[in-house]
Amino acid sequence: MIGALSEARGNGQALLVTVVLHSAVIAFLVLGWSQQQALPEPAPSMLKTRLVMLPAEPLAAPPAPVAPVAPVAPAAPQPVAQAEPQVVKPAPVQPPIQARKLEQAALARKRVEEKKLAQLEQQHIARQRVEQAETQRLQALADAAAQQARVAADNARLARQSAAAGAADVRQYLPISKQAPDYPQRALDKGIQGDCTVEYSVTPQGTVDNPKVVGNCHPAFIRPSLVAAATFRYQPRVIDGQAVTVPGVRNTFHYKIQ
Repeated sequence: MIGALSEARGNGQALLVTVVLHSAVIAFLVLGWSQQQALPEPAPSMLKTRLVMLPAEPLAAPPAPVAPVAPVAPAAPQPVAQAEPQVVKPAPVQPPIQARKLEQAALARKRVEEKKLAQLEQQHIARQRVEQAETQRLQALADAAAQQARVAADNARLARQSAAAGAADVRQYLPISKQAPDYPQRALDKGIQGDCTVEYSVTPQGTVDNPKVVGNCHPAFIRPSLVAAATFRYQPRVIDGQAVTVPGVRNTFHYKIQ
C-alpha cells in the first residue's frame, strides 16, 4: 500500500512539473509576440502547442515473497599446469690446462692399450712356436719308432734265414741286429733332413770295426750314425770253415721328418 501511494505521489509531481514547463513556454511566447506587435514588421507566425496529459501508470501488484536461496559456494579454480620453458645451458668451456690434461690422459691410455696388444701378440707367437716344436718332436719320435719297427722286422727275417742255414758254410755275411740312430734334437728343431752313409768292417766275431762317414752327410747326423753303426751285429762270413773279416761294408741312415 505504501508503495502504491509513493508511486501516485511521484506521478502527481511529474504532472505538476509538466504543467509548469508548459506555462513558462506559453508566457515566453506571449511576451515575445507582444514585443513583435510594437515593431513595424509583418505579422509573426503562430506557434501552436498542445498540452498532453500522460495517463497514470497502473498500480503494480506487490511482488510475491521469494524464498531465500542458499548461496552456492563458487567452485575453486583448478590450477593449470604450465610447462616450464627448457633452457639450453651452454657447454662449459674447458680451460686450456684442463684440456691438455685430458689429452695427455687419453694418450696415456692409448699407449697402455697398444702395449697390451703387443704383449698379447708376442705371447701368441711364443705359443705357436712351442706348439710347432712339440709337433716336430712328436713326429720325430713317431719316425724313430717306425724305423725301429722296420729294423726289428729285418732282424727277425735275418734270424730266420740264419737258422735255416744251420751249421753249413755261409759265403755271405748276414746282419743279426741293427739299431736305428736317435734323431738329433737340434736338427729336429730346425727341420733338417738328410741321409748319412757309414762304412766299416765286419770282424770274424760279427762286430763292427773302424766305422767312418763317407759321402755327403750333415754334421748333425755324423755322431748318431757312427754310434748306431757300432752297435750292429752280424753273422760272420765263413770260408772253408773259417770266419773271416769283411771289409768295406756300408749302411745308409735316412733322417726324415714325416
